[in-house]
Amino acid sequence: MTSRTLLRSPAHRDAESDGARRWLALVVVLTGVFMPILDFFIVNVAIPSIETDLHATSGQTELIVAGYAVPYAALLVIGGRLGDRLGRRRAFALGMAGFTAASLLCGIAPTANALVLARAAQGAAAALLFPQVLTLIQHMFGERERPRAMTFYGLALGLAAAFGQLLGGGLISADLAGLGWRWCFLINIFVGVIALAAVRPLVPFAAPIGSRLDVTGGALSFTGFVLLILPLTEGRVQGWPAWSCASLVAAVLVLGAFGRHQHRTAREGGDPLVPPSLFADRAFRAGLLTVFAFYTGMSSFFFVLALQLQHVQGLSPVQSGLQVTPLALGFFATSLLARPLLARFGDRSLIAGAVLLLAAYAGEYALVSDRLALSVLLTVNGLGQGMVMAPLIGRVLAGVASHHAGAASGVLATCQQLAGALGIAIIGIVYFDSADHGFQAGLIYLSITVLATISGLVLIGRSGPEE
Repeated sequence: MTSRTLLRSPAHRDAESDGARRWLALVVVLTGVFMPILDFFIVNVAIPSIETDLHATSGQTELIVAGYAVPYAALLVIGGRLGDRLGRRRAFALGMAGFTAASLLCGIAPTANALVLARAAQGAAAALLFPQVLTLIQHMFGERERPRAMTFYGLALGLAAAFGQLLGGGLISADLAGLGWRWCFLINIFVGVIALAAVRPLVPFAAPIGSRLDVTGGALSFTGFVLLILPLTEGRVQGWPAWSCASLVAAVLVLGAFGRHQHRTAREGGDPLVPPSLFADRAFRAGLLTVFAFYTGMSSFFFVLALQLQHVQGLSPVQSGLQVTPLALGFFATSLLARPLLARFGDRSLIAGAVLLLAAYAGEYALVSDRLALSVLLTVNGLGQGMVMAPLIGRVLAGVASHHAGAASGVLATCQQLAGALGIAIIGIVYFDSADHGFQAGLIYLSITVLATISGLVLIGRSGPEE
């Protein structure tokens, strides 16, 4: 035993043990980000196999995707506030248990309709699970360690999106026990059971705030978001029928009523689902706009890239996933460097990442048919994404008061999902209406979202202190 070991006090050893436990707990908590996002992307690879195996119609396959996305996005704000009411650890465990059980139902679904229902249950469980992650990170880590924890949050988010295709294609190709596409859902069971076993011993207890749930606000927000997200998800595929336009108009009216209800509840001393005072923070408002712009591009990029690689270039799901692997590696590299870069250069490091994205899109526009060049450019793409995504969420939440953590997490997560739904709807129109130049047209749209992100980052810098 060295003198250095002898000099370490019991208190010091306890502090080290507590610190190690927090980082192990973070691994458990981040499964609540990785699994829902992975599931959002992995199912796109499985759709052709599902159609063949379950004899699904085109309408049913659309609902297999939308049936997850709609309740997921529509219930996120409610899920965030339920975490305040139930306690964040308990809400996380309930969400994980529900997601795991729903994944089992997806994996054993005998018919397409049964799979649609199981996917809806999966989306609802994800809405309870996902927003607890940010609030638990804020609870577990102090201001000094939180930026590093948020770096791993962004890393989990990005890698789930980037590796969704590769993992899905690999599982389907392996066809273990003849289960094929079902492994895309059954794989969640192993992760979910391990995470559930580790929640109680590792994740610290967070006492419920005891706030009363705003039932009227919850009903209005859920209805409004369903009316908004459903046509964004299904409208383009169905040729924008009359119901989709009517739904969007109704969404504006219902969400307007939700906003008025929240202000009235706050004035009367009640506990609104989304406190209006949350939006009094100029930096938070600018951050929401920036997150919206960035994720509008992020989700739609992976969507249009999959179309280009598989439908135009004729790659298999596994080949397509391998083609995207350089992006994931680039993302991984700069995600780990994002925190020191932000500490040294401030918001300029995020803007530099956005500029790298612009450069990658410009190169991909010119060289999309050259697979080697595309691999290099996708690496640059990943480098830029990692520099922005990993620190952005933490930057936006930096100034949010702890008693608003649940509401802010729910609002931010909803913003991400709404942005993804809108981005895919827009780029779908751009891609399919541009004949043989759909990918290039999509890249022009994506470049616009990056320019909007840069503008938002400038606003954030002017609105509040850097983390």
